[in-house]
Amino acid sequence: MQSSRSKPCSCPSLKLREVASMYFTLVAAFLVILVVALQGSAPRQNDFPYKVPLDPQGLLELSWNVSYPEQVVHFQLLIRELHFGLLFGMSDRGEFENADLAVLWSDGHNSYFGDAWSDAKGQLHMDSQQDYQLLGARRAPEGLYLLFRRAFSTCDPKDYLIEDGTVHLIYGILEKPVHSLQAINVSALHGGLQRVQLLKPNISIPQLPRDMKSMEITAPDVVIPSQETTYWCYMAELPEGFPKHHIIMYEPVVTAGNEALVHHMEVFQCAADFDSFPHYNGPCDSKMKPERLNYCRHVLAAWAMGAQAFYYPEEAGLAFGGPGSSRYLRLEIHYHNPLVFKGRRDSSGIRLYYTATLRPYDAGIMELGLVYTPVMAIPPGEDSFILTGYCTDKCTQLALPSAGIRIFASQLHTHLAGRKVVTVLSRHGRERQVVNADSHYSPHFQEIRMLKEVVAVFPGDELITTCTYNTEDRSRATVGGFGILEEMCVNYVHYYPQTQLELCKSAVDPGYLHRYFNLVNRFNDEEVCMCPQVSVPEQFYSIPWNTFNRDVLRSLYGFAPISVHCNKSSAVRFPGQWEKQPLPSITERLQEPSPRCPPSPGAQPAAPVPLHLGQLRR
Repeated sequence: MQSSRSKPCSCPSLKLREVASMYFTLVAAFLVILVVALQGSAPRQNDFPYKVPLDPQGLLELSWNVSYPEQVVHFQLLIRELHFGLLFGMSDRGEFENADLAVLWSDGHNSYFGDAWSDAKGQLHMDSQQDYQLLGARRAPEGLYLLFRRAFSTCDPKDYLIEDGTVHLIYGILEKPVHSLQAINVSALHGGLQRVQLLKPNISIPQLPRDMKSMEITAPDVVIPSQETTYWCYMAELPEGFPKHHIIMYEPVVTAGNEALVHHMEVFQCAADFDSFPHYNGPCDSKMKPERLNYCRHVLAAWAMGAQAFYYPEEAGLAFGGPGSSRYLRLEIHYHNPLVFKGRRDSSGIRLYYTATLRPYDAGIMELGLVYTPVMAIPPGEDSFILTGYCTDKCTQLALPSAGIRIFASQLHTHLAGRKVVTVLSRHGRERQVVNADSHYSPHFQEIRMLKEVVAVFPGDELITTCTYNTEDRSRATVGGFGILEEMCVNYVHYYPQTQLELCKSAVDPGYLHRYFNLVNRFNDEEVCMCPQVSVPEQFYSIPWNTFNRDVLRSLYGFAPISVHCNKSSAVRFPGQWEKQPLPSITERLQEPSPRCPPSPGAQPAAPVPLHLGQLRR
């Protein structure tokens, strides 16, 4: 609901009217002068270290920087082909409804810039609090540059709160002149969305060794299929006898012209259990893909659109090569081709930087969250269903060194129903620190993210990973598993020094789930088959999902004992009793951070800023 603000008297004296008129005239004149002045000064490229194409054709290019002291994001938007304006903004999941927008529009003669918002029907409204602040506009041979800024938090209920994690950016191109903001028809716009991590961590680049070498794991000039979504797999291998090295950095290699098509890329190392892996170059979902490639799952590098180079801490590197390490690697590229371009060739991939001078510590990757099992399920038709996986104090007490480990990066992962993911560190029953969180998580945007600060985990600590799911578009239960329509809840944490602990996860005790099915049988007319030959997924599929059955399942996951998987890299559990373990008891929760409101500039007119861009044409 729009916050109420005091309204000025509707009948001011003549003197007050004159003063107000002079004031607003001076403000408008100052803004015009500022814009004109900035049109002559090209922004320096170094001022905007992060860059991403917004549209598939690359006609809109967004660059930005982050000022943590000011709690502000500065944007530079390059519009290569300006028609009659555009909308740019943010929303919860990339919708044009209930969005926070910066709008540039023209009636064909005059141009304007303003902060606006859209309601649940997509109708645009000028915001009474103008928080997208225009800094300048400049024409250049490559197009029009718009410069503006926005505070992380504005305390305006109509504004989007910029926070850590994924941000869904939206854009819409105005192809016809409009005479007012309210005349813009959002549903008729040519637009789309782009996902980025706006709040990049402010981490200094570590010094790199002189003996650093690089290798490129790239696609061999493949033809991108003329379909919207393709996952492409390519097998590469390290030289015979390649000794142990440390990966200390990696960065993307994207074929020029394909920046808007290469969505994300990962390099996996194959399991050392096999002496060889077949060569393959083709779609990852093809029936021709050798089944053995499914054993190439150890992540060496992961990049998503908008991400920069990834650096390991100076004291650690990711080991590859040498005894006990497979020399076979699998490159996976997600091509996003919504305009269905044909014949586009690509040689994108990832460049690994490595050194033979080993650093003090091997970095490790540990899986947190839920075990891949159908006993963890989500009923259909849920807008927000929560599942939690536990790395218990008993496991960390047994498996971690006395000095603990240091987590420096994290990759969150669910399948298509995932909406939020968070991992929290708990010590002695008290939540101490958020390891990583994404309140606008998208399964279509997964990357390894460097943490703003290293998280120290000691023996006896608990790491609790919670995922929120939406199954409103599904008619039957979604169970845990490997399939894309099944679900996962995982946080791959990158840490040092490497330990034997590779997986620390949980699932509800199967015996308690069996009791749940019996209870459903007892209180419902329709029976759930409890025959031994009937699988857990089939039992979930047969449940009539009334309110009672939903609430009892939710309650079960909140109190029932768990089966803990405290596993070594060999997939064997550490010695101990891991079945029917009690849920960790949390006595003190972390407080939600309060948004920091910028100083109020005082009452400002909810009016657009005029821009002198000349007469616009189609």
